Amino acid sequence: MAEHTMPAHGAFCWNELGTTDVEAAKKFYTELFGWKLKEGHVAPMIYNEIMVNGEAVGGIYQMGPEFGGAPSHWMPYVAVDDVDASAKRVEELGGKVCVPPTDIPSVGRFSVINDPTGASLSLIKLGGPHPE
Repeated sequence: MAEHTMPAHGAFCWNELGTTDVEAAKKFYTELFGWKLKEGHVAPMIYNEIMVNGEAVGGIYQMGPEFGGAPSHWMPYVAVDDVDASAKRVEELGGKVCVPPTDIPSVGRFSVINDPTGASLSLIKLGGPHPE
């Protein structure tokens, strides 16, 4: 992903489309909204950053077999000061951690959660690897 400054704790800061047909999604959204896409590689996938007025606001990627037949879906990201502490708090509040806190090389640290009603979103702290 492009360089980002860390948004305020609790702010929505990124939107990502995992899709079963990346070419169809790219065509649809670029024609619908006039989005520009900047292709890059985030191992092990090709990642297409969504650019609006020269600013990266999200991404689109082809879902692989690890998604187990899940349908195409948008995933919002919410900035947090501490992904690990926030993930722990999710469980204390009756939510579920679906993807434990994980580093994204050169991007930051994230976790995917469900709230108690089953709705999903991702927590993220932008900035580089998590200190060990």
